[in-house]
Amino acid sequence: MSRLKCAHGGNTREAAALIGVAADQLLDFSANINPLGMPESLKQAIVAQLSCAERYPDVEYQQLHQALAAHHGVPATWILAGNGETESIFTLVNGLQPRRAMVVAPGFAEYRRALETQGCVIDTFYLREEDGWQLSEAILPALTAELDCLFLCTPNNPTGLMPEHTLLTAIAERCRALDIALILDEAFLDFIPDAPGFIPLLAEYPHVWVLRSLTKFYSIPGLRLGYLLNGDERAVARLRQRQMPWSINAFAALAGEVILNDSAYQQATRRWLADEGARFYRALSKIDGITVYPGRANYLFLRCERPDLELQYALLEQQILIRSCANYPGLDGRYFRVAIRSAEENQRLLAALSQVLS
Repeated sequence: MSRLKCAHGGNTREAAALIGVAADQLLDFSANINPLGMPESLKQAIVAQLSCAERYPDVEYQQLHQALAAHHGVPATWILAGNGETESIFTLVNGLQPRRAMVVAPGFAEYRRALETQGCVIDTFYLREEDGWQLSEAILPALTAELDCLFLCTPNNPTGLMPEHTLLTAIAERCRALDIALILDEAFLDFIPDAPGFIPLLAEYPHVWVLRSLTKFYSIPGLRLGYLLNGDERAVARLRQRQMPWSINAFAALAGEVILNDSAYQQATRRWLADEGARFYRALSKIDGITVYPGRANYLFLRCERPDLELQYALLEQQILIRSCANYPGLDGRYFRVAIRSAEENQRLLAALSQVLS
């Protein structure tokens, strides 16, 4: 089990205190953030518009929603932005108020937490190691009329795997037939340029909700910006009435208006991941003592084959923080998630892994 109490990655303060160093001395592989850093276009925009902090944001965030709508080619009335994707998850669950829901394990913890706030009964569909942790058709008969909603993460967190498009369509069709709201979390889909996601199909599937995040791809976790989409504008309008006003700060709203047009940054990110992601995966696969799974996002899922080794703590002693997956339902202390960072940083992790596993 992890010695850290935090349920998420990125808590360098707690990890650093455990070994008695400053947080900025840690190399953080536990949070899946683009190592290219905040786009320069956004830095310049924030500096140029610092005075926007002196007035309230537009309570309807009209320019932000129009920018998101233009980016996806859908009406702005289909979109509701929030203070990070996590707020959008809670807003959606609060609006749907499901009595019984299904989540997939291992998966992102906030679905379960949001559902628990509504007193919802939660069924868990467990992915299987013998299937390579890939979602399979076995989920179809598990979807019954007793369910009100289903959460799926595509690509999944922590495995980084994408379900087959035919399977995803079959799930959407079965959910429609059984009147189940299907909620697809596409937080990391921007890292996969050949995966269009479900947004182009929303007009055909009004029971499907899509969650998106701008935090990871654009390296702005401190600003917090996410959003949800649905093809039924009346359903989105009902959620908007339940959302807390001014939940997005002025700089986060500005970010959404600026970064979606930064094609140079987007292309540079995808080149980095295509090159460094493949190299990093190959190098990890050659290290004795770990098994690495071929995820498609900007992180990799691995299993430590050394039961006598407390891998997270051993690396932490070398001032490198990785994400233990011991607190994910369906996993145990052998499983970890590591972000893909710059070539130099990845090499540091590879060297440290080789040393502690030797």
